[in-house]
Amino acid sequence: MLESLFDIPHDPEEILRTVFGHQSFRGQQEEVVRHVAGGGDAVVLFPTGAGKSMCYQVPALARKGVGIVVSPLIALMRDQVEALRQAGVNAATLNSSISAEESTRTFRDLKAGKLDLLYVAPERLVLPGFKSMMQGVPIALIAIDEAHCVSQWGHDFRPEYRELSNLAADYPGVPRIALTATADPTTREDIIERLGLADARVFTTSFDRPNISYSIVERDNARAQLKSFLARHTGNSGIVYCLSRAKVDATAEWLNKQGVRALPYHAGMNARERSANQDAFLKEEQLCLVATVAFGMGIDKPDVRYVAHLDLPSSIEAYYQETGRAGRDGLPAEAWMCYGMSDVAQRRRMIDEGNAPDDVKRIEHSKLTALLSVCETPECRRKSILAHFGERHAGNCGNCDTCLSPVETWDGSGAAIKALAAIYRTGQRFGAGHVIDVLLGKQTDKVTQFSHQDQPVFGQGRDLDQRSWQSVFRQLTAMGLVSVDHTFGALHLTEEARAVFKGERKVTFRRDRPRKATETRRALQNAVALPGPAQALFDALRAERAQIAKAQGVPPYVVFHDTTLREMAMDRPQTMAELATISGIGESKLKRYGAEFLAVLRAAGPA
Repeated sequence: MLESLFDIPHDPEEILRTVFGHQSFRGQQEEVVRHVAGGGDAVVLFPTGAGKSMCYQVPALARKGVGIVVSPLIALMRDQVEALRQAGVNAATLNSSISAEESTRTFRDLKAGKLDLLYVAPERLVLPGFKSMMQGVPIALIAIDEAHCVSQWGHDFRPEYRELSNLAADYPGVPRIALTATADPTTREDIIERLGLADARVFTTSFDRPNISYSIVERDNARAQLKSFLARHTGNSGIVYCLSRAKVDATAEWLNKQGVRALPYHAGMNARERSANQDAFLKEEQLCLVATVAFGMGIDKPDVRYVAHLDLPSSIEAYYQETGRAGRDGLPAEAWMCYGMSDVAQRRRMIDEGNAPDDVKRIEHSKLTALLSVCETPECRRKSILAHFGERHAGNCGNCDTCLSPVETWDGSGAAIKALAAIYRTGQRFGAGHVIDVLLGKQTDKVTQFSHQDQPVFGQGRDLDQRSWQSVFRQLTAMGLVSVDHTFGALHLTEEARAVFKGERKVTFRRDRPRKATETRRALQNAVALPGPAQALFDALRAERAQIAKAQGVPPYVVFHDTTLREMAMDRPQTMAELATISGIGESKLKRYGAEFLAVLRAAGPA
């Protein structure tokens, strides 16, 4: 560990090389770093995996004083502090999880000028006591991570972030940098306004995650569909998201019976068990974590190969953030979701029964509708997702289900009129299942009870099968022609439906097609695998890393990322000097681990 800030070179590029082991900055990183190191305020909007942390860690080390990092999650602080310590940086955290002894030691190091970076929770930073504690302590910068938490339009609003608007007044002259991986244009403007960063320079880059393959399927048999999907990821780490705690527990239990090692994670578990399961996910390499959205923000595990959703997320932002936890290492990863009409009713109910003001609820409903349009689009998924963030994409990405297996479209105006008429004729009091039974001419007890066999629409939909009608109703909902009453799941016509009845609006549907899973599986495995001898060496290096990580009680990626091990396996360095050229190996890690990894590399011989 470094004794003090002054052991660190003050040139950003030299810091990048000697501390973090990277030979050059990526994308706009250098521009951000030099701007903030020079004392400027910044708002950084980069996708997950684009290296946001370097944008504040490097300038914090380049400037005099301690860098203060505001982070919303204890787990995130702990992981980042451990990773920095491994790189030889004096980092610490102040939060409710640390002991009084550790807190005292941190205060002492802070006053002595020994700390390079201090991670704090937002509520701690705004306490009068914290400001008093910082009297006389030089501050290099203040970084506000996960800045979308400040916005009520964001998908993860946290009221305590609002207090951060006073930072400029409390710490005059200290550069501030706000960072987020997900923010639509409305949320971006709100972040800037709420944090008082109107004069800050805004840095943004493409939100595209080209290494992630997107796939959205209609729910048929959710468990069977999930099992088929997970068969493509044997031996990989991944996350399965469910909407309810009960579903998390049931799904995790079922997966274990299917031979998939899975652990649950949700807010209803006791803190010790929840923390233990999160640690297991971070430290083990072949584990499936089944979780509610309580899990994930800021989790830095780079080798998550898949994220699956068994329920509809709340918005495109939430979907992007949650799927973005896959493939942080830049290697191929897969985002998969199955959903049905019941999800829409459940989400609408959650919005309407929530405590948010009416104007926020309206925004939440519109965001859900926007996500439905992504689910039902016949176009490139990537194009639709990026359009929501104000970014244009040409489409035909070659890495989503609609591009890998293009869907057919068909003129659905006639089917739409039948569906809308059936909703109207049955009194707009029933869900899709019953309305479809009427269209198909099924003499069910409910049809007979309400005499719907006497309606002119009865049996008029026999030209399509049940699955096709389910698709029609999902797409009508996504188009905004039909709304779902969350109380009973009843379908209602919207004002826009009038134009379809009058023949003023043409309706085009996508025809659902099964995805060619084997092609995706083969492509993903081939892209991740290395050539034969290199793969064997990579596996040996991972085994060495696992042993070291277990002995130290840290996640394997804190020692070295997979991308660093892959480069070792391909280049096969045989000396310390050669090993030092591998990306991700700084001076501290070279001294700490160089001998152990060189032994494995030398046993394999030069390239």
